[in-house]
Amino acid sequence: MTKPTRSRETRADQADIQAVSRVSQILSLFDPATPEVTAVEVAERLGLNRTTAYRYCTSLVAAGLLERSAEGGYAPGGLLLQLGAFAIGHRRVVNLAPRHMQALSRATQTSAVLSLWGLTGPVVSRVEETVSTIVVVSVRVGSHLPLDTAQSKVFLAYHADQLSMERLIGTLSGTARDELRAEVDRVREAGYCSAMSTPGIVAVSAPVFDEYGICATLAIVGPDNTLSMSDDAPELRVVVDTARELTHELGGHYRPDDRQRAV
Repeated sequence: MTKPTRSRETRADQADIQAVSRVSQILSLFDPATPEVTAVEVAERLGLNRTTAYRYCTSLVAAGLLERSAEGGYAPGGLLLQLGAFAIGHRRVVNLAPRHMQALSRATQTSAVLSLWGLTGPVVSRVEETVSTIVVVSVRVGSHLPLDTAQSKVFLAYHADQLSMERLIGTLSGTARDELRAEVDRVREAGYCSAMSTPGIVAVSAPVFDEYGICATLAIVGPDNTLSMSDDAPELRVVVDTARELTHELGGHYRPDDRQRAV
């Protein structure tokens, strides 16, 4: 009698693990460009039959992780938003960064952007916009930044899980993959990144570290006619100094300084 019981327990455990995995896959479909999905889209993107996809979505609505949209699809629910806000609110860097970001924005007359690492790239978590210029370039909080942005390249250079970072880079096509690898190597050499992933818009980014490693990137964004990508641009030095100050306040070690001392 013991063996059949253990077999049933094993099958139940496997079913539970599979259910958790499915829920994770469904929730990972959402990003700023995909604020809601239908059960049909869930089925198509995850390779499920429509009945199974609908059953999962309905269960997630009952749990508060999803909610029905006015158009009949599914959007992140109240519990999911509450958990997300709770998690972000307990990241010390988010609590300590505003004062540094406000000073950075004033000193450079640009918008300052703080990004945390999400599932597959940086997610904008806080923005301090400049009030001293007529034209303001900003980024929407919650935006998932693509791999060719300055913030992504900084994370790729300093992230502790370099195997996962290499897998992300490997998803690109041949030329784009090689160019990104070269850019990431340059970030490790310099300790910062200046890039123009959007035509006419420059981002200058530096890493922020806590006691465990890189925890965020700090960046400024502005039009290319006022914000330079040059290595001797005064705004770049302010970004690096601010990232270093925030790192020290977090009790972290500013790793780019090791490279400078070695040189």
